[in-house]
Amino acid sequence: MSKPCIICVAITGSVPTKENNPAVPVTIEEQIESTQEAFEAGASIAHCHVRNDDQTPTSDPEKFARLMEGLQKHCPGMIIQLSTGGRSGAGRERGGMLPLRPDMASLSVGSNNFPTRVYENSPDLVDWLASEMRTYEVKPEIEAFDLSHIHQAVKMNREGRIPGTLYVQFVMGVKNAMPVDKDVFDYYVKTMQRLAPEAQWCGAGVGPGQILVNEWSIAAGGHTRTGLEDNMRLDRETLAPSNAALVKRAADLCAKYERPVATWQQAREILELRPA
Repeated sequence: MSKPCIICVAITGSVPTKENNPAVPVTIEEQIESTQEAFEAGASIAHCHVRNDDQTPTSDPEKFARLMEGLQKHCPGMIIQLSTGGRSGAGRERGGMLPLRPDMASLSVGSNNFPTRVYENSPDLVDWLASEMRTYEVKPEIEAFDLSHIHQAVKMNREGRIPGTLYVQFVMGVKNAMPVDKDVFDYYVKTMQRLAPEAQWCGAGVGPGQILVNEWSIAAGGHTRTGLEDNMRLDRETLAPSNAALVKRAADLCAKYERPVATWQQAREILELRPA
C-alpha cells in the first residue's frame, strides 16, 4: 500500500461570506455540521476559524472552545487545528485560543503581502506563538507563503523552537503572494527533501488553483488541503455545495494516483500527535 494522504478541510476561513456562497458555514452549529460531513467524506484534519454574528472574523477563545467541544463530540478522533492567522486578531490576541490545547494550530513564521495589506508576522510574535504551542503541546502547521518561510521553519525546528517532526504547508495562489506555479511547487518539494527529509508536507491552493495543488500534492506523495476557506467553486460556473464536496474531489484524486485516504488514526500516527 502506498503512503496514505491526509486531507485537511479548511471549513470557513476569515474572508468568504454567505453572500459569496450560501454553503459557507459561519455559526458554530453550521461549522460543526459541515465538518462532520467533510469528516465522513475523508477529511482527517479540520482547520478552523470562528466568526462573529455579522460574519466578521474573531479570535474569541470562547467561540473556539464551543467549536472544539462540538467537533470532538460529532467528529471523534478528527484532528482539530485552530488558526492563529492575522485576519482575525492582532498581536498575542492571535494565540489566545492555544490554552485550549487543540491538536494543532497554524503558524506563519514570516511576513508577506496579502491582497490589500501586509500579513505581518514579526520575529517576536512568531517566537511567542511557537513558545505557547510548546507550552500547551500543540503541533504547529507551518504556513509557507514564501520559500523563506520553509527555510525559517527548518531553522526553528533544528533549534528546538518547533519540536518534533516538522509539518509544512505550501500556500499558493494568494494574490500578491506566491502564485500557483508548478516549477515553484516542485522546488518547494525538493527543498523539503533536501533540508528536512523526515518532515511531512502539504499543499494548499487558493481559488481555481485549489484543484491543481491538490493534484500536484497527491501525485508527489504529499498531503493536501481543500475546503470553502480557500475556494468556493467546483468550476467557473458551479458553486461548491459543501465542504464535503471539495473533500470528495480530493479523495477522488487520491484514488486516481492509488493513494489511500488517511484515516484519522493514520493521520495522527503520521503527524506524531497524541491519542484522541
